[in-house]
Amino acid sequence: MRTIPSDPRKIIDGFSAYLLLEAGSADNSRQAYVRDASRLLEFLQNEGISPDSANVDTLHSFMVAMVDLGLAPRSLRRLVSGIRALFRYLVAENYLETNPALLLEPPRLGLHLPSVLSVDEIDAMIDAIDSASPQALRDRALIETLYGCGLRVSEAINLEIGRLNLPEGYLSVVGKGSKERLVPLGQVTADALSDWLAQRADGKIADGEENYVFLAPRTGRRITRMRVFDIVKHLASQAGIATEVSPHTLRHSFASHLLEGGANLRAIQQMLGHESISTTQIYIHLDRSQLRREILLHHPRNSH
Repeated sequence: MRTIPSDPRKIIDGFSAYLLLEAGSADNSRQAYVRDASRLLEFLQNEGISPDSANVDTLHSFMVAMVDLGLAPRSLRRLVSGIRALFRYLVAENYLETNPALLLEPPRLGLHLPSVLSVDEIDAMIDAIDSASPQALRDRALIETLYGCGLRVSEAINLEIGRLNLPEGYLSVVGKGSKERLVPLGQVTADALSDWLAQRADGKIADGEENYVFLAPRTGRRITRMRVFDIVKHLASQAGIATEVSPHTLRHSFASHLLEGGANLRAIQQMLGHESISTTQIYIHLDRSQLRREILLHHPRNSH
């Protein structure tokens, strides 16, 4: 048996050539398979697992990670094909004796997976906001923040003005376990927040609620979790979206669109505040400027 290269880029280069010259894959399929193989190798590297030590349980863990990041069901099925092709290449090149991906099954159509909205559907939700309502700017800023930053509901309703840095283009949130993280802001989201904060300053603000971003115009108090659910469901209904939509759908859509756009997996994990996929040590070398480049380059809100 040959020794598998320690540098994932060498594996990817060989895999790409294999798809082009031997497997006869179409260009779009080859690019998708290479991208998916790169994500798998990145995942294995983060977990400290060599490709020649990967088994079907390892591959299932990778699939769970992709589901957790919101990858769409159709993309998950393609992902399985790409993984199988990668290990076929490794076996053909005598790096491996057996193919651990043979037992990896694509997700069944009936399997419950996080729903993901298209960019057009999210635009339709924002277009459905009644511009004449007193909460129009707030609702637009709320949807843009949930989608543009991938925040949890609890993080959005507890977001404080002092944690926004609109000129520099980032915000900080306190997530699960009271752990703080920085999330880059795209220009569309930053503009929506700026418009709402300008109106908010002239509106009613209840005692003790001065620091919170999202307030109810009538009471001046912090918006509730259930109110956010109601806003999202109402706008989805007004936009004609038939599938069940919740605030978490926008978070999954944020991750899925970044992932589909080619964003770095570790950057997405840090922006979401995920720790279940991999240990926090993998995030040490990602600074704020790198994260900002990832979201500005790959999030569809920034391509208009």
